[in-house]
Amino acid sequence: MALDKQLNYQAVLDGLGQGVLIFDSANRLIVDNLAARSILGADLKLIRANGWAAAAALFNVRTSDPDDTVEAARKKALESARPVRFHIYRAGEYVPCWAAAVHGDSGEVFTMITIEVPDWTAMTDILTQFRTEVQNAAESSQGHVNLILQSMKQTRRGETVEQLGRRIGGFVQLIATHMHRVERLMALLYRLEVIRTGRLPEQIRRERRRIDLADFVEDFLEGLDEIQLLDPETETQDYRGRIKTTVPDDLAVFASPARLTTLLQDMLRNAMMYSMKATPIIIMAQASPQSQSAQLDVIDEGYGIRAREFERVFAPFQRARQPQILAEFGYGLSLYLCKHEVEAMNGKIWFESEEGVGTTFSLKLPLWRDDSTSASSSSSNA
Repeated sequence: MALDKQLNYQAVLDGLGQGVLIFDSANRLIVDNLAARSILGADLKLIRANGWAAAAALFNVRTSDPDDTVEAARKKALESARPVRFHIYRAGEYVPCWAAAVHGDSGEVFTMITIEVPDWTAMTDILTQFRTEVQNAAESSQGHVNLILQSMKQTRRGETVEQLGRRIGGFVQLIATHMHRVERLMALLYRLEVIRTGRLPEQIRRERRRIDLADFVEDFLEGLDEIQLLDPETETQDYRGRIKTTVPDDLAVFASPARLTTLLQDMLRNAMMYSMKATPIIIMAQASPQSQSAQLDVIDEGYGIRAREFERVFAPFQRARQPQILAEFGYGLSLYLCKHEVEAMNGKIWFESEEGVGTTFSLKLPLWRDDSTSASSSSSNA
């Protein structure tokens, strides 16, 4: 091809952001790139001189799990047609890598190792947020505990037990609010960890199954009575009374029930937080036969999002800067996580909004087919 003659493949490899090492069937290193030289430094000279044995010795440092060694990853990669993930330890951190088999025109099978350059920005941001939240919660809770103890020791003259209970109850509510926020942040941190460490696709493959949407939404709504959906500082409201549903009885999707529950909770939480409590919220589902998917919409008549804020919606740690939105407590992270989780289920999420009118968040998920389970199994082994 004319394109082949125009490309310098070493230049292409050097343009990649991941380190690349390719070993031949005799375990010699035959290709490396600029990123690999930057990541491995002087160790690359050892690998060039001693081949696969040196790479295995370097890559298995601090690897206690035999299933996460580079040899185990190579063996799995050579036995299948898909890359296999493993980790190495470099410069004080665990670095995600992939092993893959590359088949040459002559029939020789090469081993390609790619080494990712981690971007810990989002994780650093949430850990900073987490530390701040925990510190604030600990300091505030300790202060409220001290006030409770003082109140119990120094009761006011003429104060009844009921009055003392109400006074102490206010402090207890503040402590509960701090603990709720820490618990929510811990849940967001776990979801981010699963995404950033590359474990989400495998978890989705294990969890996906047929979901009959009418039954699922009914169970989902009943489960709202058992959870604290909104921040404790938000005015108490009747979740169920605001929600109207339109879901066909014969609509089924192929998805993870746990992930779909989390997605709907996040979408519904936003709809309730950013709309007046008397306004309705609609959960609507419909089939999209052309795309072989089902569309779920969560529709509110709330404050809406300004057009200039649209790009912030799915960005991590970003929130629209409208006063009504900033007045509600939030981390600006859930929709970023939702986007990754929906896409891991071969779906799509988007929104339409008009300030002062309302917002509709929509997601599409693959329709269930009789061969969905076998197709998923095949793709996980591919």
